[in-house]
Amino acid sequence: MKRRTSSWSRTSGRTRKVLIGITAAALAGGAFAISTGVSSAGENCNGLDTALQNNLSFIADQKANPDALSDARIANRQAVVDLINQRRVVAGCTGNVQAVAPPVKAPTAAPTKTTKAPTKAPTKAPTKAPAENTGAGDVVCKGSTVTLSGEAGAPAASSGTFPIGTTLRVTNLDNNKSITVKVATPSGSCVLLNDAAFEQVRESGKFLIRRAVIERIG
Repeated sequence: MKRRTSSWSRTSGRTRKVLIGITAAALAGGAFAISTGVSSAGENCNGLDTALQNNLSFIADQKANPDALSDARIANRQAVVDLINQRRVVAGCTGNVQAVAPPVKAPTAAPTKTTKAPTKAPTKAPTKAPAENTGAGDVVCKGSTVTLSGEAGAPAASSGTFPIGTTLRVTNLDNNKSITVKVATPSGSCVLLNDAAFEQVRESGKFLIRRAVIERIG
């Protein structure tokens, strides 16, 4: 019995030494782990705080100056912010991180509307007078048509409005041809041209001048 007791005592003593050694090693390891953790947290917090501030500033800028894709960008960055905050809690970061105020963009001035000057209507050039229409004359028998009297001889006219010997100038506005003749015989119209005079102002195939200007000369 004495031998068994002595053997158990020696065994128990060795066991206590092993446990004490393990406990001491665990305490030492724990102290090292705690010391390393604090140092690592202090280093990581600087990076985490910077990353958090950058993302918060980006979100603030998007809210201050939104565009069509701002909502999607803000949602993505908010997810990143949540993840960074989780890591900051684990690392023991306690800093109060705030976003940097975004610059306010000046509103773009609307382009000044240039008032276009009204286009000046082109001045219509005066109708060139017929080649033979020289000298001033009183326009008479306005709206009258001119036809031929059928009389032969040199260019002459007949009229029921003006006495024989009156000088008249007849202009065909359809071809701009004119002729100056004297009233040689009476008729029932303002003016009739004989065959020779009518041939000089007529349009081919026509026996009536519908657009005529009749002037009394002198």
